[in-house]
Amino acid sequence: MTDAFVLGVSRHTIWIILLITLPILGVGLAVGLAVSIFQAATQIQEQTLTFVPKLVVTFLAIVALLPWIMHVLTAYTIELYSQWPLLLH
Repeated sequence: MTDAFVLGVSRHTIWIILLITLPILGVGLAVGLAVSIFQAATQIQEQTLTFVPKLVVTFLAIVALLPWIMHVLTAYTIELYSQWPLLLH
């Protein structure tokens, strides 16, 4: 196992993590921004108004993206296991 191999696997792992989390975080960010604009326009300063919609939409995004997330993680796991013989040399 070389340093380049470890760095390559680490870089690919970070890329997979970003690929999976960015859509979910983006949805939460968009909803948070929309709720903040609504609060600024109406001058409603209720704390649960910001928390609950983001929580619900983030949960729905995770449920909607779960098949894709599982596909990406499964493909990555298969790729790592296929590289297993390279680790022994």
